[in-house]
Amino acid sequence: MAAPLSSASPSRRLSPIAWAPLMAAVAVAALLGALAVGRVASPLTASLLAVLTLAVGAGASLWMVERLRTSPTAVAPPSPRDRPAGVASSLAAAAAISSVLDAMEDPVLVVSGDEPDDLASRRLVYANAAAGELFRAARDAAPLVTVVRDPRVLEVVDEALFGRIASETTYAAGGVQDRVWRAKAKPLGEADGRPLALLTLRDETELRRSERTRADFLANASHELRTPLASLTGFIETLRGHARDDADARERFLGIMQDQAARMARLIEDLMSLSRIELNEHIPPQGGVDLRLTVKDVLDALTPLAEDRRVRIEARLPEAPANARPADRDQVVQVIQNLAENALKYAPADSSVVIEVVDDMSAAEAVTPRQIGAAHFPLLTPDHAGGQRYVGLRVADAGPGIAREHLPRLSERFYRVEGQRPGERAGTGLGLAIVKHIMNRHRGGLMVESAPGQGAAFVAYFPSG
Repeated sequence: MAAPLSSASPSRRLSPIAWAPLMAAVAVAALLGALAVGRVASPLTASLLAVLTLAVGAGASLWMVERLRTSPTAVAPPSPRDRPAGVASSLAAAAAISSVLDAMEDPVLVVSGDEPDDLASRRLVYANAAAGELFRAARDAAPLVTVVRDPRVLEVVDEALFGRIASETTYAAGGVQDRVWRAKAKPLGEADGRPLALLTLRDETELRRSERTRADFLANASHELRTPLASLTGFIETLRGHARDDADARERFLGIMQDQAARMARLIEDLMSLSRIELNEHIPPQGGVDLRLTVKDVLDALTPLAEDRRVRIEARLPEAPANARPADRDQVVQVIQNLAENALKYAPADSSVVIEVVDDMSAAEAVTPRQIGAAHFPLLTPDHAGGQRYVGLRVADAGPGIAREHLPRLSERFYRVEGQRPGERAGTGLGLAIVKHIMNRHRGGLMVESAPGQGAAFVAYFPSG
């Protein structure tokens, strides 16, 4: 037996929307009835029936609108989840494009302009992650002149904004890293009536350094190789001439020729090492190095050289690990070895070379001189952040020292202190230049202190991570 119908039963209740066609049918039927009556009644009676029908229809319509408005099944405004598929896909596409731009290694900026004569009107509309890291700028509407101050870059941006011309130039970023960028500006559309321009930067540091290395090699290497090559040529001619049958002269000349050939080999090796370091100088190293253990390894290799020169090596190392981070162990070994060999070269016999490692230093503590009255000069100062701590390496000798006027030029390539005889303490003049470039790659610093007659000391300090 079927259940009785109930007004409270939701399955049998007539919804407000279902009432709409019923009321419309009633209104239409009343109107047709009025028209039929009008054929047999007087025109006045027909008019009254028509007005009554319209009034009933209007009232029913108002009642239905109210029921629909207050009904639980009334249609609510669309929520954000119910946005059209086109809007949702557009937002997803914009987020994807932003993620792609942030993943790019090249800095990308979008700039807007207003007045051509007002430099402050050039403002950043967008900057990807690489641009924010390079310029240390927030991604808001900051004035472009507060981020990029190079007039050539500002000029190409203006050409793209107001001249609608794509152009490019070179841009050298500040700091000790000496990075070179290729800046390209292209016109975009408009936003709120203001022109837009796209500014992209491509890192050309490696290319420029490679070109400079080739030029320096041709200029400096040809000059340095000229002397040993001339000596070899002269000795070969002598041995082929009147000294052909002179056994003593032949042995002496062959020894000199061997020394000159070894000098050229060292020079070529140092030039290749310097070239490799410069090509990767703008790329920070990975990993960490315990400077204390690394010094011990280098000292084991330098002990025979120190004994041959009758020089003692005194190591002052901490008991706890002294970690440099980030650091490349091979290059850290090269720094220690170059500074130690340089100290052994100038230390007199029966003297000492002191190699000291100090952990947890500030930049100010690292460059504080130890010798009273000694001149000191920073050969490299890092772009350190506030509170950065360092682990320092100090190598000191008891040699003749270096005059004050020579200190600023010690890290130049092929620079030798004036008055040093060519055959004395054979070297290539590239050792300190290599140390400086290695420390620059490690975001560290290099300082020298010396006084004539009191020896010299070099301090290389690495970030401790």
